[in-house]
Amino acid sequence: MWTWLHPYAKPETQYALCGKCIPFVAALTLVLLAVGMVWGLAFAPADYQQGNGFRIIYVHVPTAIWSMGIYVSMALAGFIGLVWQIKQAHLSIIAIAPIGAVLTFLSLATGAIWGKPMWGTWWVWDARLTSSLILLFLYLGVMALYSAFQDRHTGMKAAAILCVVGVINIPIIHFSVEWWNTLHQGATITKLDKPSMATSMLIPLIFSIFGFMTLSLWLGLVRYRNALLREDSKRTWVKALAIK
Repeated sequence: MWTWLHPYAKPETQYALCGKCIPFVAALTLVLLAVGMVWGLAFAPADYQQGNGFRIIYVHVPTAIWSMGIYVSMALAGFIGLVWQIKQAHLSIIAIAPIGAVLTFLSLATGAIWGKPMWGTWWVWDARLTSSLILLFLYLGVMALYSAFQDRHTGMKAAAILCVVGVINIPIIHFSVEWWNTLHQGATITKLDKPSMATSMLIPLIFSIFGFMTLSLWLGLVRYRNALLREDSKRTWVKALAIK
């Protein structure tokens, strides 16, 4: 049934396919981010309570969403790698973990910048902020585990286990504002009811969210190709690329 997928399991096929996708993903990223950022930062109306300070939402919300999304992807890849012993699944974890870590850091940093004028402080041990900080530590832990073993494959498995176990933190982050009394505001767009934003503010935010998604995919494809090259550096197909 799945025999048509077998050719795509080859590292050289994946390397070539990623190379073909990168230009299109890069172009789409530039368009989405340009529209979202310019529209949101320059043309969206100011918030009636927060004024122009709310505009940091166009960076904070997308980075927060995809910091969680990338970790879920890592957990799925880790599960696949552990159960079916697929090496490329482990490689994908190592490829995208730094991207997720940077997005998590940006989410925390922009949240602190936003929180200072709104809450009067840069940081509180709020349930949402604390669980997001734990997410950053999980990303750093995954990267540290991978590098902690002389045997790369042992490091990959250890990192995959942490990804699978640590994914329990994702619903805690998402539902923390509902489960506990927190300073952090509740969901604005990721809820069943009508979004709590004016359309003129919401549309550029959607562009920004998808722009950061494709940016993460773009960087992930580039890093994954490099990971394939490092892993198979002594194989014939990599040597053939070097000759070209």
